Parts: sequence; structure tokens; C-alpha cells
Amino acid sequence: MLHDLPARPETVHWGYFDAAQAPALTIKSGDFVRAEAVTHHAGDAPELMMDDGVRAIFKAIPEHDRNPGVHIMTGPIYVEGAKPGDMLEVRYLQMIPRFRYGANAAAHWGQLYDDFQKERITIYEMDTASNTARALYGFDYPGKMAVPGKIIDDRECCRQPALAGVRVPVRPHLGTAGVAPDAKGRVTTITPGLHGGNIDNWRIGAGATMYYPVQVDGALFSIGDPHISQGDGEISGTAIEASLNVMFQIVLRKDFRFPSPLLETHDSWIVHGFHEDLDQAGKNAARDMVTLLTEHQGLSRDDAYSLMSVASDFGVTQVVDSTQGVHCTISRNIFPHRDEKK
Repeated sequence: MLHDLPARPETVHWGYFDAAQAPALTIKSGDFVRAEAVTHHAGDAPELMMDDGVRAIFKAIPEHDRNPGVHIMTGPIYVEGAKPGDMLEVRYLQMIPRFRYGANAAAHWGQLYDDFQKERITIYEMDTASNTARALYGFDYPGKMAVPGKIIDDRECCRQPALAGVRVPVRPHLGTAGVAPDAKGRVTTITPGLHGGNIDNWRIGAGATMYYPVQVDGALFSIGDPHISQGDGEISGTAIEASLNVMFQIVLRKDFRFPSPLLETHDSWIVHGFHEDLDQAGKNAARDMVTLLTEHQGLSRDDAYSLMSVASDFGVTQVVDSTQGVHCTISRNIFPHRDEKK
């Protein structure tokens, strides 16, 4: 069955996951969902990145209810029969930009803020024919962008040319998605974790499949923080933030276990490690890759460790959240088919 989940004040939650939240939609395993994901940066260029639906969300949800995180999340989706210990297999099928425009903010949480000592916004426009984006203009923002979802009055800033002649590949994806953590009260969307959350891996786009460990009954899955492009690291603090229309299929898996969010692309397995310390995040990713290779590919621990050193790639997913991320990628094509192992 196909369900529609538009982003409206009553179907979104701003800045948090919450295990006690009433679902916006209830589905069965195998159902398809067509949902809207709205960027909390739409106010960076309201004349380009807002329509009546987006404005309604910004108007209806007061600033004091946008916490403890910053991202607008659509959902949650209750999956019938989902129990803690299960896995939610989310097959991302389509991600279509809602507008042709997106915003990148070099903000006070960026890695090199101390070097620049200012906040700057760059507005990008997509060219669908070439699947690239170009910078329309940039401007310095006075003060700090401290209010989630602030609508910027264009008169506050002076536009300047930016990135003349440069074209950025467009690769739409979700920066934040996941299930509700097993915790009391609101859990911030800013930090990633075993439930998913703000992983910020640009590979979580159309054609990819994510596996999320279910934490609470019904899973309570939500999507948000849509992007149209991002580099590994996301060092300025944001990607090109832009609203997306997303279609996905959710399959409840009771035959498969994994300790952390696992990404499957057409040619790779990607595991994610998180920690306040980047080195420890890398170790966590490595240990979960060992789990993947031993428990799901049948390798010994010694063989897995050797293979990871010669065939896997470690990358820094993001360095701008209080919990940092490292991903470890290994090609699926290096493994024999099951009938070749005999």
C-alpha cells in the first residue's frame, strides 16, 4: 500500500525524537510512503525556499517548541509489529527537490569558525539538466544564527557574488532520519546514534537502503534535514539544505540483527561509528564492520581484521555535531556468491 505523508504542523516535530509521541501515520511492513521533508533553513532565502505549506509550519510551531535540536522531522511512522531488537529496513526509492534552491550556512558550530569569526550564507540554484548546482549569491549574517528556523529579512544583509563558474554535483539525500530512541522525553536531532539521527552521510539517497535497530514498539520512524549536496565532513556546519519529496518502502526485519545504523548501496556496505572523540568514533565503526564480516559474511575475526586493512575505506562523515561520525565502506563485490563458497 502507498501512503502519503505531507509535512504539516500536525505531522512534523521540530528538533527531537520522542518515544512517547503519537504517530502521524501507521503502516504495515512492506508499505510504501511518499513523504515531504522540509529544511529548517528555508528561512535563509524565504522568497526562494518557502511556499504556503512551508510557511504554515514555520508560523504554527513556536520557537519555544523547536528543541532540543534544530531539524524539522516528518512523522513519526508507526510500523505494526515492530519490537525492540528488530531491524527496520528502509528502502529509499526517490528524492525530488521541492524547490530549485538550497542554502549553505557557514555557522558558529562549523569546524573553522574560529578562523573566520563570522557567519555566512550561500544560496545555491539547481540546474536539473546537468544535475549540478551553482551559487547565486552569498552574504554575511550579522550575529549568530541561534534561532532554529529563523526567517531572514533580506534587508539585514548585502548580497555578494559567490563561486563564479563553479558547479557542484547534486546528490539529494537525508541528513537526519531514524527511529525513536528508548529514552524518556525528547532526544535531540543534532547528534547521531544507534537509532540513526543526524548521520549526515550523503550516500543515504535514492537507491540506498538503511537498516535501523528498532528501539521502541512501532519503531516510530521519522525523516528530516534534507540536503541536495554535501561533502564528507560537512565542515562549515551545513550541507546545501533544501526541502525534498521522498518516497521509500519500510520492511520489518525480524531475521536480521545489527548493532548500529547500516547502509547498503548498489555496490557497498557502509557501517557508522559515533562518539564525541573522532578516534573513538573510528574504532566503533571498525568494530561494527568486524561484526558485519564475521556474523553476516562468515569470516573469522582474524580474516575480517586483515580484509578491513586492505579493502575497506574509512571516512569522516561529519565533524560539526557534538557527536562526530566515521563511516567504513567495503565493496560487496569482493565476496563470493554463497554457492561459490562450497
